[in-house]
Amino acid sequence: MKISVELTLTPLHDDYEPSIIHFIKKLRASNLKVLENPLSTQVYGDYDEVMQVLTTEIKEAFELVERGLLYMKIVKSDRRDYEPHF
Repeated sequence: MKISVELTLTPLHDDYEPSIIHFIKKLRASNLKVLENPLSTQVYGDYDEVMQVLTTEIKEAFELVERGLLYMKIVKSDRRDYEPHF
């Protein structure tokens, strides 16, 4: 089953950029399709593979920050080629 996941990592401290950059670089190093924009990161792939990578990388990201939030949306389909029709 293919899924699309949108992630927003929000460390709750002043020096937040290194934590976010590290998280995104770790996702990029996986075999998954990863796209970023200024507000979120999207990950696309097979459910089991995506969830395995996310479980590992979210845990590491949380271990590297004192406090933080992670917002995640999961869609059951591969939306990487989505283009608005308006």
